[in-house]
Amino acid sequence: MNVTQTAYGTWSGGRFMHFGEVLEEKRYLDCIRLAYESGVRTFVTADVYGQGKADAALGEALADYPRDSYCLVGTIGHDFYKGTRQGSAGYPRFTDPDLRTPLDYRQFLREACEKSLTNCRTDHFDLLLLHNPDERGYTMTEVWDGLGALKAEGMAQRLGVAPGPANGFTLDLIYCLEHFGEVIDWAMIILNPLEPWPGQHVLPAAEKNGVKILTRVVDYGGMFHGVMTPGHHFRDGDHRAYRPDGWVEAGYEKIRKMKPMADKHGLTLLQFACVWNLSHGPVECVVPTFIQEAGDDARPIEDQIREYAALPDVRLSAAEVEEIRAIGDNTGCMPLKGASRRHEVSARPDEWPMRPDLLALAERYGLGENW
Repeated sequence: MNVTQTAYGTWSGGRFMHFGEVLEEKRYLDCIRLAYESGVRTFVTADVYGQGKADAALGEALADYPRDSYCLVGTIGHDFYKGTRQGSAGYPRFTDPDLRTPLDYRQFLREACEKSLTNCRTDHFDLLLLHNPDERGYTMTEVWDGLGALKAEGMAQRLGVAPGPANGFTLDLIYCLEHFGEVIDWAMIILNPLEPWPGQHVLPAAEKNGVKILTRVVDYGGMFHGVMTPGHHFRDGDHRAYRPDGWVEAGYEKIRKMKPMADKHGLTLLQFACVWNLSHGPVECVVPTFIQEAGDDARPIEDQIREYAALPDVRLSAAEVEEIRAIGDNTGCMPLKGASRRHEVSARPDEWPMRPDLLALAERYGLGENW
């Protein structure tokens, strides 16, 4: 199967990414099954989540369903086998020169893919994504040759790239699509009505190179689930508690301005965010984060899943897309990850110096030089 319009990510439910309450194991597995039973047919996982535990949970949850009835998206690239976790930066990328040379990339990719497939209880991924690459991942032929070998073996039917974990990597991703687009089928980016920037700038390059786009963070940290209001309380350890003060209040006010359009099309807020994304040419899949908010009176996560699975076949006009983009415009709201003029050396796996060839790309795509 190819990737479908709606997808469910194993980062939902708080067990492997700290959003909201942590679901106990049975409920976590039941939510995956509920997504399937409600009509969702694409499931996205990453081997680094729980160091294989998320893969194994997904494999268990889907074990009773025919393998050809759903699309499985795997994600590899962090070396938690040999590497040591580096605090908030996470595990090193497999391309870290302290871990191996380019001659060993193919072996690592094959072993990581094989282990992830075993945990998922299958023999192939319908789509395999390179997870949070460093600069070498975006630029080195050896990386994409190694991934191509997995496709040739049948371990992956399609290939793609998933930048992150934070926002940015715009010019790096465009470079990657320009140079390796012949082997890249999909790319995952952050995009939603409250975060059109910078993801919107990747879309023309994706369309030019025939790459389909899968969008994550469609819910904008839970705002489009419609239950977060000014003064919302986050439990201790919730990732969202570290965002700048006032982000909920600012988002709430912008969503209030967007709601009449959602009502016009008969959409819930989450459905509206999904439809806005899908109304962009190369965007063909949306993946929200399903969050069980804290509190006894919080809306059940199961209701979010059912609402999402009922996503109607609606698209906004170009004028409507632009109207919402203007309301949600977040240009310049944060320092972006990836190549940047802020850096003279590459000190972290998600930040590196700007290169002249990337600035040339920015000029060609009309993006200016302020990176």
